[in-house]
Amino acid sequence: MRLTPVQKARNLSSRIFKNNHMKPGYPIILEDFIDPDSPAFKKWNYDYFKEIAGDHLVNIYGSELDSLDRVASNPISQTTFSAYLDLISSTPTEHRLFLFNLLNIKPELKNDIFYNDVTNGKILKWLPFMFFGGESSVTRNHIDIDMSHVFITQFQGIKKIWLFPWEQSDLMYKLPYNFHSLANIKNPNYQEFPALLYLDGYEAILHPGETLYIPSGWWHYIQYETEGYSISVRALPSSSLEKWRGFKNLVFTRNFDNMMRNLFKEKWFQYKVKKAQKRAIIAAKKQRSFQI
Repeated sequence: MRLTPVQKARNLSSRIFKNNHMKPGYPIILEDFIDPDSPAFKKWNYDYFKEIAGDHLVNIYGSELDSLDRVASNPISQTTFSAYLDLISSTPTEHRLFLFNLLNIKPELKNDIFYNDVTNGKILKWLPFMFFGGESSVTRNHIDIDMSHVFITQFQGIKKIWLFPWEQSDLMYKLPYNFHSLANIKNPNYQEFPALLYLDGYEAILHPGETLYIPSGWWHYIQYETEGYSISVRALPSSSLEKWRGFKNLVFTRNFDNMMRNLFKEKWFQYKVKKAQKRAIIAAKKQRSFQI
């Protein structure tokens, strides 16, 4: 597996961003996607969050590396937002908040963010999501079901994000009808999953104030190097193919998989595993032939 550092840039025009990154699908770290003068950088901190929403109940999620055989992870517990922030501030933990939308609970917080919108109006500013995690927590390698473009901005702490293009799905043992990979790419077992050797991706180390652009359909594995939180906003898929994939995933693929899993249970999962392994073998052979 080879990883190339994601390049950083600032002061990109909309034309350059769309032509060099959004249209061809090429990741980049934007250093000024969120205006540095945004009030969020000055007033937001854990004490402030506890003051305005500390009593709110939140679902806690554990390590997703323990649920590679499931469609989605289930919460492992529930606590107050204040207690969760105290936890991640005091000790390394795998506990995360998944799609906890503080900005919907307190919509006035959206006014604290000023965007330098390089998409020229395509981002959905009204639909932000917040992600909190403790040091060492991870999000399994996955693609977003709706195939949107994603802009994830780090506000506190440091994140490591690995990115892989859609075309390498088979090399990662993508489970059919699902949106995550069977293999653990954090600690890859190349004997069990040899196709991982041919992965060619990118690594982004995201610091506060920086925004990673994840193109539509790209795989991303996320690890919290320190405790912290980030906000993501989306832009709808650009091409007709991306839009069709997103629509198909939301309307057909997800519901078909749920139906088959309810009907056939473990047999359905084992079928998908065999299918993923077979596709990976074929993809790896193509890579070997290309390298020769």
